[in-house]
Amino acid sequence: MLRLPSSHAAITAPLVASSIRFPGIPIGRSLLDGRPFSLSPALADDRLLPSTNSLALGGLGSGKSTTAKVRARREILDHGHQYVVIDSFGEDNAGEWTALTRSLGGRVIEAGSFTLNPVSSLFPREVREQLVRSLIAAVEPDALTTHATHALQHGLNHPKATSLNGLVDALTEPEDGRWPAARLTEWGEDAAIALSRYTDGSLRGLFDGDNASLPDVDLPMLCFDFARLDRNSPAIPSLMAAVACWAEHVWLRQSTALHRHLVLEEAWQILLSPATSELIQRLLKNSRKAGLSLDVVMHTLSDLGTGKAQDLARLCEVAHVGRLGPEEAALTGAMLGLPAWAIARIPSLDPGQAVWKVGPDYVDIVQTVITEDEAALTDTSSRRRMAQQSLAVEQETAVIEDDHDHDQEQEQDDVPFTEAAADCDGEWDWEMPPNVIDARHQDVLQAAMDGRCNEAANLAALGEAADIQAHGINSDQALSWMSTRARVADLCGSPDQAVHLRATVVRMGKDVEWFETKDDTMTPPRHREPAPATPELATTADQAAADKPRRRTWPYAAAVAGLVFAGACVWQAADNEEQQEDRNAKAAAYKGRSGAELTIDGVQADVVARWTRDGQHVIVLLSSGFDKAAQYLRIDVSGKSASSVKTGDWFPKDPEVQVPVTDPLADVTVRVAIGGKDWKEGARAESRTIRLSPSDTAVDADTGKQLPSDL
Repeated sequence: MLRLPSSHAAITAPLVASSIRFPGIPIGRSLLDGRPFSLSPALADDRLLPSTNSLALGGLGSGKSTTAKVRARREILDHGHQYVVIDSFGEDNAGEWTALTRSLGGRVIEAGSFTLNPVSSLFPREVREQLVRSLIAAVEPDALTTHATHALQHGLNHPKATSLNGLVDALTEPEDGRWPAARLTEWGEDAAIALSRYTDGSLRGLFDGDNASLPDVDLPMLCFDFARLDRNSPAIPSLMAAVACWAEHVWLRQSTALHRHLVLEEAWQILLSPATSELIQRLLKNSRKAGLSLDVVMHTLSDLGTGKAQDLARLCEVAHVGRLGPEEAALTGAMLGLPAWAIARIPSLDPGQAVWKVGPDYVDIVQTVITEDEAALTDTSSRRRMAQQSLAVEQETAVIEDDHDHDQEQEQDDVPFTEAAADCDGEWDWEMPPNVIDARHQDVLQAAMDGRCNEAANLAALGEAADIQAHGINSDQALSWMSTRARVADLCGSPDQAVHLRATVVRMGKDVEWFETKDDTMTPPRHREPAPATPELATTADQAAADKPRRRTWPYAAAVAGLVFAGACVWQAADNEEQQEDRNAKAAAYKGRSGAELTIDGVQADVVARWTRDGQHVIVLLSSGFDKAAQYLRIDVSGKSASSVKTGDWFPKDPEVQVPVTDPLADVTVRVAIGGKDWKEGARAESRTIRLSPSDTAVDADTGKQLPSDL
């Protein structure tokens, strides 16, 4: 957390963080005076906030998309808002909003998995013409001349024009009308060539179907996922134009939600396209009376050039700007009317921090605050962390090999073979952790001391996962992270958690002092060797007894005991090694989540388990989505249960249970009971027992069969 003295804040930001309080969902806290910051534009006074549209800017890793997704989740859960998201980028061929959409019971529509007929009779006539014009403009912007527009209108009235293929035929072989067919053919030639890209060319399969395939308009969130398409493909603006047109003429007219949001992720592709900029401009200007908020998410304003697209961005009354370069910060600040002190702070903002401008006058610097569940749902940097962890493992392996080679050379060249040296060939009788300093621990503790507790917890979790994968879950490297997490808990006001973590280290047979210093300085955890016990001097009587000759029976007893002990050690070591390998495999496969798709009593449902980042709890959720047959839902986990019953036309609320776990790598067993459409209150519901693993697998506990999952 950024800490500014009150005098400094008053000088650099006079009166900007005034006593104004906005109604709505919590977003984070002000870094100027520490007060909470909340905002739901739809709930704000229209005299203070004339429109509810928002603009999110920021470089890679600045947290703009995370903030947008967290805002969406809270608006849906707290106020029942509806969202349509146009998502064109993500990881592993999946959009950024996919996980969040599915967690809220929404629907993800992937490009290529559905075919839209823009001239379907389900669309009003004006919508059909607008859709076709948008498709032509996306691939051939100059094709829509005055004559081509007339030929297109004439072709849409042809009986063949019930599909895109039929419309192309009507343009190339028109019937006589007000103008002769030969002239209509000439006028419509360019439009027909443009549309043939969708019927015979590279964009075939997106718009040449026979049905409209319209999605449900009353889901909490609909995500149109274009992540699998080439980002430079004309299919993206074409699809965006189609979705925007559907949203304007179908979704807004049929949706029953009190307020709706249209999210434009990577919005520069939409605002720069002639096929969509006109649609978006109309939606922006009419958003207030339509009960709609456009939430625009993009990297920089310079992506929009200097034309009309930037004018569209100015129509957003709410803006939050994350970290940008100095030049881009100056350009953005000038366009949005930010004060000089705010512009100067933009290049040095940390992830999750942003300069917020609400309405004409309010400006603040806000740190977005998210929960562990929200962090898991909004994560968009898994690949980067995997690459960083892989690099760290390779570097640590190389260092260990170099040290090993160096030690062998040193033994051969410098150490004479003596009796003392021979004693050193065996293993120490106490464990000797490596004497190293890890800068990652220092970064975590610094974040905690600065008040950035969420960031500290996230960094510690990443470091611990990397060391578990590299060295094993019981290694000194992994255990040192428990000690660091304990210090973070102390610094962040969670002494109970700190005690629990230190107790865990002790139960695993380690001395906590090996892994942490006792002062509150920024010295990172240092692994120190415990000193061998100092031998005590023998007394005179003891020495005399030791000097007295004794029968030499001890070699035989020692030999027998040694054989017995060696056999026991070999057996125990093999067993321990097998157990350790099993745990290492589980740790390497650990994802902290699991889920299964089930069909019980005619109801399709999902049971999902998510392990908390500290590994101390697991949260289990049962959801039937919007299955109309669902009457009753219940889950039982580790002695705890939760249930819900359908009331009237409302779907059963998703039951959720949080239970403590002693081993974060162990499976959790869940009993799922669901009552279908014929279920009556008081009757016994059908049930199944599911075993969920933190490695993202689920099996039927009775049959051992692995179950499908859409996580």
